[in-house]
Amino acid sequence: MRLLLAEDEKELSNALTEILKHNHYSVDAVYNGEDALDYLETENYDGAILDIMMPKMDGITVLKKIREQGNTVPVLILTAKSDIDDRVLGLDSGADDYLSKPFAAKELLARIRAITRRRTEAVSAVLRFGNISLNCANFELSSPNGALRLPNKEFQMFEMLIANPGQIISTERFMEKIWGYDSEAEIGIVWVYISYLRKKLAALEADIQIKATRSQGYSLEVMR
Repeated sequence: MRLLLAEDEKELSNALTEILKHNHYSVDAVYNGEDALDYLETENYDGAILDIMMPKMDGITVLKKIREQGNTVPVLILTAKSDIDDRVLGLDSGADDYLSKPFAAKELLARIRAITRRRTEAVSAVLRFGNISLNCANFELSSPNGALRLPNKEFQMFEMLIANPGQIISTERFMEKIWGYDSEAEIGIVWVYISYLRKKLAALEADIQIKATRSQGYSLEVMR
């Protein structure tokens, strides 16, 4: 799951980025409102965390602009302001939730889960295709022959595949969604993780496979 974090205090931003990555999120971090708006207008995110007081453009203005454009990405407003009027302004401007600083990391994570869950609550916590199941709650990949817990990026990649069986997902899409807009990772890293997943499917004696389509990408298919 990919998040945008817009927080101008770089030390706090770095700490939040590490917490979020440790909890299996991909994060793009920006430090002013103009960059936040640019990223939200050009990239696809599962959620956004916007500080209100930012240079160049405040978080409320960013929020209003994306809502005017029809962007429904879940947004958590993160700010030092705790006055009830500020909360009401944030929510009335289209925020999904509001969290005042200082806050506990556990509460931040719970609120992120809540706002993203509302958008995807129709999606089962367990995704199935063929004899393979992916538990999105504990990152477990399983079949009648056993179970394995997937590391962060392998989980995110396989979640994209199993949520869209038969659909080709390009290497560029994997890079954008999992490694992020500003990642320095080489594009060949996608093939490396596909290789890891293929070995795990083989170990579980899966009746499905990750198929490569030349110059297009990868898809999850039933074995013939």
